[in-house]
Amino acid sequence: MPETQSPWPARDGLRITSVRPVVTAPGGVPLVVVRVDTSEPGLYGLGCATFTQRFHAVASAVEHHLAPMLIGRHPADIKDIFRMLHFSSYWRDGPVGNNAISGVDMALWDIAGRRAGMPVYELLGGRVRTAAPVYLHAGGATIPETLDQARAIMETGVTHVRLQTAQPGFGSYGTPRAGGGYPGAPHPDGWDVQHYLRATPELFRRAREELGEEVELLHDVHSRLTPKQAVTLARALEPYRLFFLEDVVAPEFFDRLPEIRAASPVPIAAGELLTSATEAARLVLGGGVDLLRLHLSAIGGLTPASALVALCEFAAVRTAWHSPADVSPVGMAANIALDVTTPAFGIQEGHVYADAVHDVFPGTPVIRRGHLYPSDAPGWGIELDEVQAARYPPSTHMHERWAARVRRPDGGLEAP
Repeated sequence: MPETQSPWPARDGLRITSVRPVVTAPGGVPLVVVRVDTSEPGLYGLGCATFTQRFHAVASAVEHHLAPMLIGRHPADIKDIFRMLHFSSYWRDGPVGNNAISGVDMALWDIAGRRAGMPVYELLGGRVRTAAPVYLHAGGATIPETLDQARAIMETGVTHVRLQTAQPGFGSYGTPRAGGGYPGAPHPDGWDVQHYLRATPELFRRAREELGEEVELLHDVHSRLTPKQAVTLARALEPYRLFFLEDVVAPEFFDRLPEIRAASPVPIAAGELLTSATEAARLVLGGGVDLLRLHLSAIGGLTPASALVALCEFAAVRTAWHSPADVSPVGMAANIALDVTTPAFGIQEGHVYADAVHDVFPGTPVIRRGHLYPSDAPGWGIELDEVQAARYPPSTHMHERWAARVRRPDGGLEAP
């Protein structure tokens, strides 16, 4: 058992007594939440540690590596605990370690809010806006189906819509998938970049023609282009005034983002696959993004994210936090707290959680007329019903089954 004595005298007797992960999949996607209990009866906190693709590893890291270091510490030492956990593995960063740390970090912020009787957004300095506008996803098998979905989203009051339309083969992202798109190719189920570069501008031409000029349109490339192809696509989309074009190249080539952004007539969003707050800071300072788009738990939680928000405020970069089905309601609450407390806010990815998620996580955020509002309850304003959570055990290899099938028509693997 590691030494857990505080490095300085605590002003009261409050201590961390338990740290444990809870894995559940009420919406079909594995979610990891960390619960931190304290010596004060009923005082605990929840943090998001969701790395869906490797949830077993995150849960193990929390249980076997982080928890023993935390028992006996004062929960108010959030920044010191974050740094201690960050340095403790020696080889730092990476999605498993960072998500494990995030679960603890967010839980400690939750405890701080509950102790103070304040929502976390007040601990961050208070609101600068009432609520955060969101975007939702429209992704059909055809352009007409995608546009029909977009109209239905717009009718709910959402003014920002991400558009994706299926391509031949299994490689489509965010849309229905069907094999056999290239029957004469070595890999008939492949995904073809040239077809994608032709089809995507047509989708947005039709969208502007049919949906009008008022709606804000977004698109996710999902990291599949070369730098030159990214510029070609961005320029082809210029007439349709995208709110942003997301993840045009894989993170291995983020050093090329400054030149891509400089040549792009549409705003560039990136960062979802970053697992280092330092690399995210370099992206902001190096001119690589117009909108910084991170999975908060993948960089370690609210503590590093709040530092990045301050950096964005000074660099004219806006935020667009990642938050689909594989972000827990606790993680969404952290996103919202940051959204409403910074002038650097750009847009918030939205997700309509299934009823079962609300059963497991009472207080789950709900989109109202295109906006997410922060809870005024202390902490995150979210609870965890562990009896309900146990009803939804997670399944492994959901993402892997798809990712292993994303190949080009010649059979070469493509970035999923």
